[in-house]
Amino acid sequence: MQTELKLRVASGAVLAAIALGATWAGGFSFKLLSVAIGLLVYYEWSTITRLPERDFQGNALGWLSQAMIAGFVLLDYMHVSLPALAVCAAAGALWVLIRARSWWLPGGIVYAGLTSISLAAIRGADYLGLIAMLFVFAVVWATDIFAYFTGRALGGPKLAPAISPGKTLSGAIGGTICGVLAGVAVFMVHFSIEDLRIPVIALVLSTASQVGDLFESFVKRRFGVKDSSHLIPGHGGVMDRVDGLIFACIAALALVLGQTLLSGGREVAFGSVLLGL
Repeated sequence: MQTELKLRVASGAVLAAIALGATWAGGFSFKLLSVAIGLLVYYEWSTITRLPERDFQGNALGWLSQAMIAGFVLLDYMHVSLPALAVCAAAGALWVLIRARSWWLPGGIVYAGLTSISLAAIRGADYLGLIAMLFVFAVVWATDIFAYFTGRALGGPKLAPAISPGKTLSGAIGGTICGVLAGVAVFMVHFSIEDLRIPVIALVLSTASQVGDLFESFVKRRFGVKDSSHLIPGHGGVMDRVDGLIFACIAALALVLGQTLLSGGREVAFGSVLLGL
């Protein structure tokens, strides 16, 4: 058990270093990381749901969709998130209309596609994008870590026993509080807080990250899988590590796109909108 814990800590440290290094570097390095995570998420999703066996042609379309989204992100056209989002949504919707077999294929296309899109959109290419990405990381990581320790320390009623028996209500509350505090702390290192906007955004992202964690648990339980894969020593798969981050980033993307629509569709910088600057 001690050896497994050491392996888990070492793998976690390496993953955090890669993520933070790419975030600091920005540009093509972070886009490449975003695309790699999205592609690995689709690989694990398709493996868990057994898409290659159940619908080989559909799965091939899924990979084609992911390749198109990766191209949009890496080529960095103006406001790449919007055309890539359109491709992602259109591919999923089209497949549902044509085949109407199940939602697992279009769900995987959208889930993995939005992973790459939202990560790349949040980081962007400017200083505010860097702060926005660190803000999201702080909220998600603090939520995950402190939900675990608070839940173990306090115990109590289960959060969703049918989906994830180990998670408790006390852990969810503790994780949310610490996630909000972590996000506020990152923001206050760089800016002053003048209203409740940042704590509310941090609350939304923290909640979304826990929903994302439960969603992945539901998918794995549905197909009788313990880990999404064995790609990461001591941790399982990529989805096991980024499930909360995916939903938090998608929530951030939705917040910014909603604000963009309210502003009449004018061009906005993602980081500045998310941070309310």
